[in-house]
Amino acid sequence: MPPQKYILKVCLLGDGAVGKTSLVRRFVFNAFDDKYLQSFGTKVSKKTVLLEDAEVNLMVWDILGQRTQKNLHAAYYRGASGALAVCDCTRPETLQSLSSWIDGFLSAVGEAPIIVLVNKSDLDPAFPLDDVRSFSDSIGSLFMETSAKTGENVEEAFAEITRRMVTGDSE
Repeated sequence: MPPQKYILKVCLLGDGAVGKTSLVRRFVFNAFDDKYLQSFGTKVSKKTVLLEDAEVNLMVWDILGQRTQKNLHAAYYRGASGALAVCDCTRPETLQSLSSWIDGFLSAVGEAPIIVLVNKSDLDPAFPLDDVRSFSDSIGSLFMETSAKTGENVEEAFAEITRRMVTGDSE
């Protein structure tokens, strides 16, 4: 039997400069650029993800990282099937703000799978990973360490959120 085909939207959430754009660039183009370019609005990229019994055209929405644009964010979130919530392991405040990003996302889309990504794992962390584990557990989510620079766990994170969006598995 041929694989089922899907078109799914995933949003990347988180403060500015946590590496959302770099994660997308690594995932879609297998490239990394350490020059910081602030995203304005949203940028949409597409990549096909093959699962065991599904072919998913994944529409990746890289959302601007300014928390003051909540109304605009809600418009970008509509129609999403899941999210990757990204914090920067060198900046504890980016972990602390994830609950606000996730609340805004879930308010706009309802129940959806979310995976917390601790990005920049190639650098020394400024807070214990147990803090991330506690946060992830509190929202019923998985967390993964990623590095857009080295590529560590980037493919795996996008594959896992895609699998969860297809199966409806939020845990």
